[in-house]
Amino acid sequence: MAGAAVAAMLAGAVAPAGAQQAALEGPLTIVVGFAPSGTADRVARLVASRLAERVGVPVVVENKSGAGGRIAAQGMRAASAEQNVLMLANPAVMVVGPLVYAKPGYDPQRDFKPVSLVTRYKFALAVPPDSQIKNLADLRQWIEAHPRQLTIGVPATGSLPHFFALMLGRELKEQPEVVGYRGSTPVINELVGGVLPQGITTLDTLLPLAGSGKVRILAVSGEKRDADLPDVPTFREEGVDLVAEGWNAFFAPAAMPQARIERLGADIAAVMKEPEMQEAVRAAFLEPVSMDAGATAEALAAYQKQWEPVVRASGFKADQ
Repeated sequence: MAGAAVAAMLAGAVAPAGAQQAALEGPLTIVVGFAPSGTADRVARLVASRLAERVGVPVVVENKSGAGGRIAAQGMRAASAEQNVLMLANPAVMVVGPLVYAKPGYDPQRDFKPVSLVTRYKFALAVPPDSQIKNLADLRQWIEAHPRQLTIGVPATGSLPHFFALMLGRELKEQPEVVGYRGSTPVINELVGGVLPQGITTLDTLLPLAGSGKVRILAVSGEKRDADLPDVPTFREEGVDLVAEGWNAFFAPAAMPQARIERLGADIAAVMKEPEMQEAVRAAFLEPVSMDAGATAEALAAYQKQWEPVVRASGFKADQ
């Protein structure tokens, strides 16, 4: 009996060690590198509202906007193993920034560990509602008649829509003039007003206006048509071999114990499977995704492999 008691005590001593590494002692902070009310902020707050119940501690969202999300990443890299902090980031922070800035102030591979990928979003090519261009075949004909005059507006230079516009130009065998704006709103406003002939931005920002006929979407960048736009083809359906998407994912500072990362990844993935969460994400015109830490690492490696050559080939460099 004494031996059994000792064995039980030893087993109990081992189990809490792993549990302690995974435990959340005190509130969990989700850092968002963008302003309140934006897409990333909305996603973070949706997750936070459901995650708190699952992890048993308060979950708060902290906005540290600026420099396209890089300020938040720079602050996160110094977090200690004891801190319960995650960052919600997108490819602009984790893929593009380190490639186009000479001194981004962080290294995505060294300073962070993936936790959970939670949403994906498509890109779309849109024109003014009264444009004579009705589809990509019309655009090809227009390019043949007007060589070196293709202009495409995007939310920002160095954004994923910018590089997607370059990918589209490559497929159309025409180098576009890519005009960077300050966000999706001015791109959409100039499309609505007929000032901008073509624009590429995220599908979620275009959908509300497409539904009311204020812009016309020619094609979407997904593997298949979007459920909210069943009549709009993909680029592949239009004979342009382009499939691309953006994403939002949670990252932990590299110092966080792996057991805690895996626990949080599993918890967030479970939250993303909840019907209410999926409905809320789709209402924001985003695709809900449920991935734990391991699946997220694999998915992010594939995205890196797709976007990095495009960014490097563009030769684009940003000012600090």
